[in-house]
Amino acid sequence: MKFRMVLLLILAAALLMPATPGAAQEPVELRITWYDDGNESVVLRDLLDRFEAENPDIRIVIDVVPYTAILENLPLQLEAGEGPDIARVTDLGGLARYYLDMRPYLSDPDYWEENLGPYLTWLRLPGDTEGIYGLQNQLTVTGMYINRTLFEQAGVDVPSDTQEQVSWETWGEACKAVADALGPDVFGFAMDRSGHRFAGPAISMGAQYFDENGHPMVTDEGYRAMAELFVRWHQDGTALVDVWAATPGYVGANEDFANGRLACYMSGSWQVQQFTSTIGDAFDWEVVPFPCGPAGCTGLPGGAAVVAIKDTEHPEEVVRVMEYLAQEDVLREFHARTLFIPAHAGVATSGVPFETDLDLARAALEQWSSMVPQIMPLAVRLQGYPYNRIVFDASRDRLAQVIVGELTLDEAIQRTQEDIDQRLAELEG
Repeated sequence: MKFRMVLLLILAAALLMPATPGAAQEPVELRITWYDDGNESVVLRDLLDRFEAENPDIRIVIDVVPYTAILENLPLQLEAGEGPDIARVTDLGGLARYYLDMRPYLSDPDYWEENLGPYLTWLRLPGDTEGIYGLQNQLTVTGMYINRTLFEQAGVDVPSDTQEQVSWETWGEACKAVADALGPDVFGFAMDRSGHRFAGPAISMGAQYFDENGHPMVTDEGYRAMAELFVRWHQDGTALVDVWAATPGYVGANEDFANGRLACYMSGSWQVQQFTSTIGDAFDWEVVPFPCGPAGCTGLPGGAAVVAIKDTEHPEEVVRVMEYLAQEDVLREFHARTLFIPAHAGVATSGVPFETDLDLARAALEQWSSMVPQIMPLAVRLQGYPYNRIVFDASRDRLAQVIVGELTLDEAIQRTQEDIDQRLAELEG
């Protein structure tokens, strides 16, 4: 009886004692909203498993969502204060007001400035010259792929084999010639349903995208010239109409290209990893030099950044994860396994041992890398404009209306400008 009483007293005392500083704590859970072009989430999970093993006080959940959810749902979540702790985004400046400035928490801000300086500006609001908000872990370039096998089957010469610079008009004629020769199951050309994809060709045709006061503009002759050419291709059978006549929003033509339906495909460098698995060596696919217009030859830079979200309840832990992902050895492995072009200066200088045995993929990556220095300054400026998504989306939606016959080109250009002006006014108001 006495023993039982003593035991009860000991148990009661234990329950009343405060937790000791060394007692085990539940790990902090962080959530990352992520989309995939290929195998990125698999590589990220592998890297973060190692981080968690070394940092047992943090647990990371990766929520993989469709790319359309990044464009459409994530902004609504962030506005409502219900977003994740970290997110992978492509509307770099457009979502900047939701980012956490990591600089006060970083152990070495100079490392970020030295290795990622040009891309840190893409994540800042106008007037901000100091904030460090995320990691550009994917540098992309827009440009054109071709299915060389289809060209050979059609007996059509690839223009870039003999010409150093090939105009958009010449490419359009060549792509259509392939489709005409091979029948109704092959189309000459497709471009992702995206104002971002359209912008590079438009700049090459002379589009300025900004007036003398720096306000977005799409009413000049260069923009009209590319729009006229693009619409004509959809009217004369050069282009696959289904992509731009699809439901509203972004639509990719990557599956059509991978299925051997397209001679020419305007997209970007991020497709290499996917094509490595979806096409492999089923046919000869390759990247051609930037098509040209009167103003030059260019694609648009871009990519995805992993950003810290300011509404997180755990900023210190978020920054620890971001610093890990920004380590040079970690980034090099990420790029090697995902087949992405690096933005990190140290990784780019030392090189990336891309993990592919496919010669077609390696040649494509080398071609993309060689084209980065050729990007026109205006294209870099447009990509760095914080509200470029407004310009891209208005351009996409109004051009689509011309293609399906709902608007004339004159009406579409006028309404595109009105859409841009109205949306910017709303933001400023």
